[in-house]
Amino acid sequence: MENLAQADPPARKAARAEPASLRERAYRTIRDKIITCELRPGEAVSEGALSAALGIGRTPVHQALDRLMVEGLVDVLPRKGVVVRPLSLDEVVDIIDVRLVNETWCARLVAERATADEIAALEDNLARFGRAVEDRDLVRLMRLDEAFHLALSGAARNPVLADLLRTLHSRSLRFWFVSLRAADHYRRVAREHAAIVATIRDRDPAAAETAMRAHIDAFRANLVRHL
Repeated sequence: MENLAQADPPARKAARAEPASLRERAYRTIRDKIITCELRPGEAVSEGALSAALGIGRTPVHQALDRLMVEGLVDVLPRKGVVVRPLSLDEVVDIIDVRLVNETWCARLVAERATADEIAALEDNLARFGRAVEDRDLVRLMRLDEAFHLALSGAARNPVLADLLRTLHSRSLRFWFVSLRAADHYRRVAREHAAIVATIRDRDPAAAETAMRAHIDAFRANLVRHL
């Protein structure tokens, strides 16, 4: 039997790819606005206004908001519609508790399984993070922090764990952005990331777990001071 994917005309493939691309662009843009508090906690979100502002149809925007609701960044409330989920100390403490169990285990796995190329990519992230620290570029720091943790979850060679951590990181980013406004906290984050990478380079699973736990505990302590 002929392979259907191969039989698809290029125009049909492009037609399928374009909506997916628009959905992803809408999702990424709205998510960034929420994370950086451009869309404020508790603020009502209009599909029509977002569609007009982004120059994207309402269907991709609606789909993006559905995805953000699943990820815990927006809520749908009676008579209010879609609103940005308020910041909650209880919520972030719950997220951190789950990260402490799963991300410390992830760090242990990465120390055992990471390839030389994956370690080199982590070191490159450290270098770029350091430059962003000097520039005090919070948005770039946030993106590099997300990339760092996603790279770790990928190097653990456990897709289920990676999916779980991806969701936890997405829900953590708004709190991360708030905490990183604290003076010199981003320099501490850079040192903590470097300590994690050093343990992975040394192939020391126990030390990697300890370094990750210290990193997450520092995030918790800083948030408690600023929320």
